[in-house]
Amino acid sequence: MKLATLKTPQRDGQLIVVSQNLKLATKVPDIAQTLQQALDNWAKCEKPLQVVYQELNEGKVKESFEFDPVKVTSPLPRAYQWADASAYVNHVQLVRKSRGVEMPESFWTDPLMYQGGSDSFLGPRDPIVLADEAWGIDFEAEVAVITNDVPMGISPEAARNHIILFMLVNDVSLRNLAKAELEKGFGFFNCKPSSSYSPVAVTPDELGKAWDGQKVHLPLISHFNGKLFGEPNAGEDMTFGFPQLVAHAAKTRPLAAGTIIGSGTVSNVDRSKGSSCIVEKRMLETIEQGKPATEFMKFGDNIRIQMLDHSQQSIFGAIDQTVMKYEGK
Repeated sequence: MKLATLKTPQRDGQLIVVSQNLKLATKVPDIAQTLQQALDNWAKCEKPLQVVYQELNEGKVKESFEFDPVKVTSPLPRAYQWADASAYVNHVQLVRKSRGVEMPESFWTDPLMYQGGSDSFLGPRDPIVLADEAWGIDFEAEVAVITNDVPMGISPEAARNHIILFMLVNDVSLRNLAKAELEKGFGFFNCKPSSSYSPVAVTPDELGKAWDGQKVHLPLISHFNGKLFGEPNAGEDMTFGFPQLVAHAAKTRPLAAGTIIGSGTVSNVDRSKGSSCIVEKRMLETIEQGKPATEFMKFGDNIRIQMLDHSQQSIFGAIDQTVMKYEGK
């Protein structure tokens, strides 16, 4: 099943069901007005939504309309919680190596995770509006899951049953602001502006055999200014699977329905597949050439992120965004 949220004057938008080929959609106000409402009542809403989805795919829904990713917000325009991990530890190791810093062995056994801002996500085609190119604007292509209510202290085995939906993420980062923030010892804040998500969120069955209950084994494809930047496989070299990340987030607190957990930047040890963010490419250049050659994003630059199934059909639709200068109000 594929779900999205139409832009409306109400900030949480309106839930719609989207056809598997991403061509048609229909509103479902009798089931749930918003995706958050559906998640809050998933046991009651899931089957009726699945019925509508099946009928939409069969062309039996009279009230259907053309699906337009420009007209949708992120599936959740805001969320009770957005926690992003760094599950590809080889990426973390590379970052530290470029700075000449050793990585603690605990990074291989205890997930890294930070709590991001979740009150104002960007839609998949919304511009990335920022005030200063000198901040070091970067994209980060990731996979994320949305949970239902998760009890505190849950095991990774049990956490798998609480993963309801999958999305793609562009976790925008301001690299030149990060170092000073980390040195304060309180973690990220200003260097993490609003993230954006794919046009649709999908249930695990939409991923077929690519979802093994732990990881999504498909390439995550990024095009920067129209050129292929990277297509690393999201299932390879992921040190911590999604159930383990959910369990880590719930170690000392319960998670509310609608919690989003991100994988962190998808990265493979095999560098021939490219990268999912600019800073990784800059780090490789620094290690190989002594200094980086690739610049961070400038105003007018475009990033497109998507994932294709084994038939080369888009699963989530594409995140397609251009960086724009913030002029203030």
